[in-house]
Amino acid sequence: MEKREITRGDVMSLDEFGKIRAEKRKEIVALKRDRRLEVGPVATFYFESYDTMWWQIHEMLFIEKGGEEQIDDELSAYNPLIPNGRELVCTVMFEINDEERRRTFLARLGGVEETLFLRFGGEEIRGVPEVDLDRTDEDGKASSVQFIHFPFTDAQVKVFCQPGTQVVVGFEHTAYGHMAVLPETSRMALAGDFAD
Repeated sequence: MEKREITRGDVMSLDEFGKIRAEKRKEIVALKRDRRLEVGPVATFYFESYDTMWWQIHEMLFIEKGGEEQIDDELSAYNPLIPNGRELVCTVMFEINDEERRRTFLARLGGVEETLFLRFGGEEIRGVPEVDLDRTDEDGKASSVQFIHFPFTDAQVKVFCQPGTQVVVGFEHTAYGHMAVLPETSRMALAGDFAD
């Protein structure tokens, strides 16, 4: 069964992590391959898991070297992004290299975090933004990074997990109305996020 929470006991020392970092990075890159989906020209969905969040916490600790005080902050930031057994959780990134183009694009994207969906087998699940902070500011500018939960019922889990189920991932936003079909290898990988 997939673990649902990273504890202090799961956090390696920087020295230990440094010894396995290069090899672990290869594992995480391979894991993420089936958990990544481009939707439209500039949005990428990264479906998170215990392993991706374990890696993220260790990378933050390794790079920032904030010591013991940093550990609790990283745990509280990243634990909510581990699927709870009846949801999928993703980080959505709008990736535009040109700063001026990115600023103009995000200024038109206010409220995008309320428009994400998954559709499969006659079901639709609306995305629920992470409640840590507002991802659209008072001027209507969206953040380039969004954290989204897709809560499932037991019946929806069964449909999603059936081999060959076509899953459409997308946005219903006037400035970004794009969709993409989740590859079968990705659907199978994400089916592992659900508790039996």
